[in-house]
Amino acid sequence: MKKVLRTFKENKQFTLFFILGLLVIGVAIFAPQLSPYDPLDAVMTESLQEPSSAHPFGTDKLGRDLLSRVIFGTRTSLIMTLCLVAVIFVIGTFLGVIAGYFGGIVDAVIMRIADVQLSFPSMLIALFIMSVFGRGVGKLLIALTMVGWVTYARTVRGETLSVKKMEYVEAARTIGLPNRIIIIKHVLPNVINSIIVLATIQIGSFILTEATLSFLGVGVPITQPSLGLLVKTGFDVLFSGLWWASVFPGLYIMLIVFGINLLGDFLRDELNPNLK
Repeated sequence: MKKVLRTFKENKQFTLFFILGLLVIGVAIFAPQLSPYDPLDAVMTESLQEPSSAHPFGTDKLGRDLLSRVIFGTRTSLIMTLCLVAVIFVIGTFLGVIAGYFGGIVDAVIMRIADVQLSFPSMLIALFIMSVFGRGVGKLLIALTMVGWVTYARTVRGETLSVKKMEYVEAARTIGLPNRIIIIKHVLPNVINSIIVLATIQIGSFILTEATLSFLGVGVPITQPSLGLLVKTGFDVLFSGLWWASVFPGLYIMLIVFGINLLGDFLRDELNPNLK
């Protein structure tokens, strides 16, 4: 606890973006309470109003309050991204540990599949999957899981190859401990720090990926507000001088991703003993 408090006192940058992260999470959790209007309530007589005291972010082309839609869009994007990172974390870590620890044909098969996938741009694969199966949150999660596990698996495999050569792992094998016990007690604790840092950084990356797919029209359904979809609908009227419809959602995405990336850099420095 004292170390955490000292970090807050000495690192103002971390403190600032930690508070920012809490605010973003708070907005997502308490969206119904914080939203001044129903994000789906269309009032055509108030369409594309400029920012005002009644509508701080203005309204969109259907008269929906943009601030309310940004708040609910944060909830959609953040919850979906956190679920995605959690699923990829488990799958990628499992495959990476299995490949690195057992080696042989298991390692060859997993890594060759990873190499084939890496030969194609991740965004192209995601676009292809979404184009074939259609829009939807569940389908988007499946598509991004299929392109996201590789980074985790390769990172964990590299760490596992180093850890399994350590003396304490060799000693555990010598006394006859089962492989599952060695992996759980000796391998995973020594590779988890790298994966935590990677997962933190990839939260920002997947928010951008979701925003990109929604902007291209193959992301979440139009009935479910997300930050990328808000930028897309605002972009349609951007060159008519109605700048607020896309600028505010875009700035909010930038703020979230910037804060998450700085938090990831901080965790990398704190959890990597070689950088101390």
